[in-house]
Amino acid sequence: MLFRSEIEPRCAYCQHGEALDGQSVLCPKKGVVDGGSHCRSFSYDPFRRTPPAQLAPDFSRLRAEDFSLTGPEEER
Repeated sequence: MLFRSEIEPRCAYCQHGEALDGQSVLCPKKGVVDGGSHCRSFSYDPFRRTPPAQLAPDFSRLRAEDFSLTGPEEER
């Protein structure tokens, strides 16, 4: 979840830091730091965090009957 309360602190999504490239962040308190580190003045900014991509659903287990509005065909 993007707005969950137990976010691991990272400089990459701190409201004080400015992203320099994919890995480095310019922090007004510590200077240029790694995006994975953090300090005591970390303040979470949800708009800086990119959530992980969702996995594609696996439909291989489903049958045609699963998509039918009628019940399964009865054997006669």
